[in-house]
Amino acid sequence: MTGRVTLVGGGPGREDLLTLAGARALADADVVLFDRLAPHERLHELAPGAELVDVGKRPGHHAVPQHEIEALLVEHALAGRHVVRLKGGDPYVLGRGSEEVLACHAAGVPVEVIPGVTSAVAVPGAAGIPLTHRGVSHLFTVVSGHAPLTETELEHLAGLGGTIVVLMGVNSLPSLTAGLARYGMPAQMPVAIIERGFRPDQRTTIGDLADIVVSAGRARVASPAVVVVGEVVRLAHDGDAGAAELMERAAGFTAVAR
Repeated sequence: MTGRVTLVGGGPGREDLLTLAGARALADADVVLFDRLAPHERLHELAPGAELVDVGKRPGHHAVPQHEIEALLVEHALAGRHVVRLKGGDPYVLGRGSEEVLACHAAGVPVEVIPGVTSAVAVPGAAGIPLTHRGVSHLFTVVSGHAPLTETELEHLAGLGGTIVVLMGVNSLPSLTAGLARYGMPAQMPVAIIERGFRPDQRTTIGDLADIVVSAGRARVASPAVVVVGEVVRLAHDGDAGAAELMERAAGFTAVAR
């Protein structure tokens, strides 16, 4: 009898941000293939009796390539097991979840996706940075930092307004900031880099478009980290004095809108 596969979004890394549906799937699992950034410290308790397989990728080192992960999902499911693929964040937000779903469909394996809290939203929130704020930003764009953006993409982002969130963007930070500046984004645009979101050693480095690369170098910023570009950075709970002015502007906009 064919088993099944459940893709579970593990959230931004803290166990208590795993959804109830995700926890139930883990409790019922025969096999769990888990990522490095997924909550896995107590997997032996969350998935008692399940075989636990670490398939986590690290920057520059993919011990288990993506096609092998997909093959493992199918192999275990065809052997009649309930396979849980525990991923960091949300499976469908830069998580390659759709590739794994397609592999299951191609093999005739039933598959379900349980959403997770994406770090694109949660990690800035943990640093006190809202992605939208009335009168300041009414949209946000999530970008992968794995590869440099094209000139067309940079021009579009620079002119779009709102907030830019970059996942896995530490290495591409120099090309991103230079490209946004090249297409007219102000040098004073605030930028925040939040490292190790929701962990005890979480840290935020704040600068502006012109100096954030230097600031990040001095602070020895490292992955995993989320980069936020936009005026909302000034609203960080522990941000700079510029937040007060921005709040006044936002309050004025709200009063006019009403």
